[in-house]
Amino acid sequence: MSFVEGDPMASPPTAVPWIPPVLYTTVLAGGIYHTAVSDGPVHAGRIAGFVAGLLLLLALEPVERRRRSPGTPARPAAALLATRLVLFSAVAALDGSGVSRALLVLVPFTACLAFGRRAGLVSGAGCVALLVAGYTLWVPGWWVRSAYVSDLLMFALGLALALSMAAVAVREQQGRVRLEGVLAELENSHERLSEYALRVAELSTADERNRVAREIHDSLGHHLTAVAIQLEKAEAFRELDPGASATAVSDARWSAGRALTEVRASVSALRDARPFSLTRALADLVRHLGDDRLTVTLRITGDEAGYDAESLTALYRAAQEALTNAHRHGRATRIDVTAAYGESAARLVVTDNGRGFAAAPTARPRGTGFGIRGMRERVQLLGGRVDFDDHPAAGGAVVTVMVPRSPLHAGSAG
Repeated sequence: MSFVEGDPMASPPTAVPWIPPVLYTTVLAGGIYHTAVSDGPVHAGRIAGFVAGLLLLLALEPVERRRRSPGTPARPAAALLATRLVLFSAVAALDGSGVSRALLVLVPFTACLAFGRRAGLVSGAGCVALLVAGYTLWVPGWWVRSAYVSDLLMFALGLALALSMAAVAVREQQGRVRLEGVLAELENSHERLSEYALRVAELSTADERNRVAREIHDSLGHHLTAVAIQLEKAEAFRELDPGASATAVSDARWSAGRALTEVRASVSALRDARPFSLTRALADLVRHLGDDRLTVTLRITGDEAGYDAESLTALYRAAQEALTNAHRHGRATRIDVTAAYGESAARLVVTDNGRGFAAAPTARPRGTGFGIRGMRERVQLLGGRVDFDDHPAAGGAVVTVMVPRSPLHAGSAG
């Protein structure tokens, strides 16, 4: 709980705790010394009351410190201040030396600590008024007697010093409370940042798992599918057409080698970024996929320079997936691949004459299959779009993939 000026239930500062005991001890020594050197009669009862009053004031200090300590229920500050004022008055009445008047300095000092600067100023003015009233009642013409005027001025100076020290103590405690609050907020912020970092790490791990899964499916999955198709073809034509069978085995071997190459490239990508050419990759893909039963054409317009490798790779993976679906699920005999590099976006269109999406439910083109879903996710992360349509006139299907050029490259191209 922070210290609020003017709040009697707030815990006052614990600074300068040595001032009251030192002042009590000084007044006690001054009173006893005055009694010892005085020529008048000694009143034992008066001296005993004087000493008892100062001892009670000293006993109040541990009570006040317990009230100020953190975790302790706050006791009424007004009650303690009133008790001190009563004891101050009693000690001053029993003290014949007049030194005990200095105890009144503690009234505004304590009031300022407990209730704020305004309460300290008001109580200080009250103490001065009380001292002036006492002089007026019991010391006729005191204002022309230098000793009393000097005492009054010294008392006012003591009040000013006490209020200044109390104000410094209040500011020090308020600064300490604010610092503790800032440290607590920093600790909470650190805990929240740790939680956020953990969540980011978890999300990054999940994204990386999804990315690796897409890479495995789009790369290894495509080539292994091609190997399986070519081996089936080789087995089917082994007796009927040995030449076609040998070609199929050669294409299967190429697909297996290509899969191995892409695995090695993926492993070394973290430490060695190699330039990727979509035009060259599509040409290799189309050349090894076509045979006497499947005609694959490729048409490329524009220049891929200025497109980042991630966008080109996304288009290549989409082409792999579309070609695999058209050949394996759509039973197409002709596939046309068109890649157009524009000023603001690159577009890939794969058109086939197969059975189409509706007649090939195993292809699941609407996003339920892992390959199609991975294609959508990869392209959408780049701000692109994937569209699937049947071709009602000639049959088959059309897959259209668009990825935008990054703003930096688009600006430099213009």
